[in-house]
Amino acid sequence: MLTGTVKAVCVSEKKGTEKHGTDRVHVRPDHGIVGDAHAGRWHRQISLLSYDKVKAFNEKGANVDHGAFGENLVVEGIDFKNLPVGSHFLVGTAELEMTQIGKECHSHCAIFKRMGECIMPHEGVFARVLKEGDISVGDMLTVVPPDPKRPFTAAVITLSDKGAKGEREDESGPTAARMLAEAGYEVVETLLLSDEPGPLKTQLKRLADGRQVDLVITSGGTGFSMRDHAPEATMEVADRNAPGIAEYIRFRSMEVTSRAMLSRGVSVIRGKTLIVNLPGSPKAVRESLEYILDSLAHGIEILRGIASECARK
Repeated sequence: MLTGTVKAVCVSEKKGTEKHGTDRVHVRPDHGIVGDAHAGRWHRQISLLSYDKVKAFNEKGANVDHGAFGENLVVEGIDFKNLPVGSHFLVGTAELEMTQIGKECHSHCAIFKRMGECIMPHEGVFARVLKEGDISVGDMLTVVPPDPKRPFTAAVITLSDKGAKGEREDESGPTAARMLAEAGYEVVETLLLSDEPGPLKTQLKRLADGRQVDLVITSGGTGFSMRDHAPEATMEVADRNAPGIAEYIRFRSMEVTSRAMLSRGVSVIRGKTLIVNLPGSPKAVRESLEYILDSLAHGIEILRGIASECARK
């Protein structure tokens, strides 16, 4: 197994302040590091960065201290960004699960302004706490690969101008999330966005590249309205087309209403993530997922590399 050594442990008691080094921290599930301002019930409880990446960056003249990038743990001997999401970290007496690679930098930090770059957005990773324990400087960190038979992960994005403004309750997203959960998926995120293509592309990239979810379902933005951009935004972030899924949804939906021919939804692959556009109504979302859920599992298994494309006997 891959192992590394914890070179620094850093915390900050208040958000917006630089993290500082400490000898030991205590971590708890559903919380993170006790006493750290960024702890909470979310997927980015603990941030990790490779000591080797920091060292190489400092050799360029950065000369930053541990914690300057906002990282909690600095570990020597592990290139975190090349690990798959879902990896487990056994460190000290605690256990962590990697949940995301990198993060979007909304406002350039002082390091970026001075150096013209910052390594945390593309080299750092995030984790949540699975087992309570202590983590100290000098502890060994052991990487355990993800279980290939772990539950599929999914995210749901609803596109609605009125919903994003709070003028309409979103019923489509919860419908999709409920059906996915009932089918055994772990729904890791649900988002409600306006009908702008930019935010959708940003979130699709983050969910596929950073969180590496198996399936992203979008609802809305697939019609003829001038504000309907979901298919174009989805195609722009795609690595490969997977048209059969969208075609089958339209085919089956035509049995219900001929207006199904007006849906422009697409289905694509980015990395190892399958992205499927659905119409915006709760009824259409429910019907569409009923048509495809049974068959999606095999496609996701192929993307994960745990199944072949051989036909069923």
